[in-house]
Amino acid sequence: MNSRTRKFLSYYKPYIGLLAADLACAFIVSAITLLLPLCVRYITINVLEEQRPDALSQIYLMGVVMLGMVIIHTLCDMFISYKGHMMGAYMERDMRSELFDHFQKLSFSFYDEHKTGQLMTRATNDILSLTELYHHGPEDLAISVLKFTGAFIILMYIDVKLTFIVFMFFPVMAVFAFYFNKRMNKALRVSKDRIGDINAQVEDSLSGIRVVKSFSNEQVEKEKFEYENRRFVDSRREGYKSETYFHEGLVGFTQLITIAVIVFGGAAIVDASLELADLLTFFLCIGILIEPIQRLVNFARLYQEGITGFDRFMEILEVEPDIVDAPDAIELAHVRGSVEFRNVSFKYKEDYGEVLKHVSLHIKPGEYIALVGPSGVGKTTFCSLIPRFYETSEGSILIDGIPIRDVTLRSLRRSIGIVQQDVYLFSGTVADNIRYGNMEASMEEIVEAAKRANAHDFIMALPGGYDTDIGQRGVKLSGGQKQRLSIARVFLKNPPIIIFDEATSSLDNESERAVQQSLEQLSENRTTIVIAHRLSTVRNAQRIIVLSDDGIEEQGTHEELIGKKGRYAHLYEMQLRV
Repeated sequence: MNSRTRKFLSYYKPYIGLLAADLACAFIVSAITLLLPLCVRYITINVLEEQRPDALSQIYLMGVVMLGMVIIHTLCDMFISYKGHMMGAYMERDMRSELFDHFQKLSFSFYDEHKTGQLMTRATNDILSLTELYHHGPEDLAISVLKFTGAFIILMYIDVKLTFIVFMFFPVMAVFAFYFNKRMNKALRVSKDRIGDINAQVEDSLSGIRVVKSFSNEQVEKEKFEYENRRFVDSRREGYKSETYFHEGLVGFTQLITIAVIVFGGAAIVDASLELADLLTFFLCIGILIEPIQRLVNFARLYQEGITGFDRFMEILEVEPDIVDAPDAIELAHVRGSVEFRNVSFKYKEDYGEVLKHVSLHIKPGEYIALVGPSGVGKTTFCSLIPRFYETSEGSILIDGIPIRDVTLRSLRRSIGIVQQDVYLFSGTVADNIRYGNMEASMEEIVEAAKRANAHDFIMALPGGYDTDIGQRGVKLSGGQKQRLSIARVFLKNPPIIIFDEATSSLDNESERAVQQSLEQLSENRTTIVIAHRLSTVRNAQRIIVLSDDGIEEQGTHEELIGKKGRYAHLYEMQLRV
């Protein structure tokens, strides 16, 4: 048994009692289905043909027995249908939770390579197809085996020759089913990839709907969607074709079996080697024999859909996070805020060039530094390495003298606050978004954080104040308002190290001033690292670090760097001319 099979079966473990009850009901249903034709045979042969004096009472008695079996059959079927489906839903829930937890552990590099819509498909459609398989799989197999075996025994008891004629069809059916089953699996895999592409396209278009409308490019997005939609239809065409051949071919075989029974059974009656009552029972059992075949056909379809989804589910689950806690990682506590880079180099992939090259820098506790330089020299990458969003290719980074690889990710990231240019706010209220900085915070603490971020006044002017729903990604707020909420969130977190990633570069002058005041208040008595394109905003930094393609080119105060007439002075003069 390989690891994926063990993993597949492991989801039954919490519900083993429910599975046992489901299979017990399946056994009872199968047994009753097999007993009913025998009851008919008893009435036709033992009662009617023998013309017993108590024939009427025997028929009524057998009718009561059959009625009781039908009631039990119905109750067991109801249990299988309801409880069995719920078992599948519970397992689907567990798998989706496990996948979401795994998504949370994966590193930024994983999300750099995968589309959100594709990942959403793995968490929804792919797992949804497993619910029916987890429920109907064991049940269909158990019922099919029991009914098939039982029907075979009864058929052999009635007429051996006729039974062998029937079973001559099965090897041909098996080869036929195997071939088209394989084609179905391939087509289903492609189809699931295509629906993922559709989800990715929809997610991309709707997320950028304001850009789409501003450029009047609705037709462009429609054409992109139609292209993905056509590819999906093409993939389904091949899948439906294989499924049709598979299903209808097996139905045709079962009809041939019925014809064979009629022809050879009728001939046996003519030869007086088979009685009419036995042929009637034989026909009833053939019906029972065909039903497991139909179940197996249905199981094959569910299996292909489910196992294809499970394979895609496992492909994500088997991706190991690039960045994990070391086995002996310690908690980072009482952080003063010293940050040190020791000969740090970084590249995103093996075949990519280095973004940072041999950077060494020591930032003292409480120091305010600014990172400047042209686009693409690694300023954002520099800051992303401190909370270990990415792993250094060479060298090490230390917080208070402790290598960040030796501390837990949770305690490291708890000590760092990040205010980004592209603010992400969640759907919900203003208070919910500020509370994200500290989920244990009281309403009073939230209000205090908003005041310190110069956000309280505009929040109170909103229709619902702190209870105002801000829409998806804070669409109902201006850029400056969203930025101040993100700063309030960091105030509430109260970390000893702050990173500002071009937090004011996209704001108008008035919003920039309000946000700048909030940033200055937030940076008091904290180690602060600011990435800035507008050099005028970092003139008061205690130290300015000038990055180039070769690493740190210059560092010093604004006045010192102007006096050197180097890269910083050139950049500053260029901005003054604009």
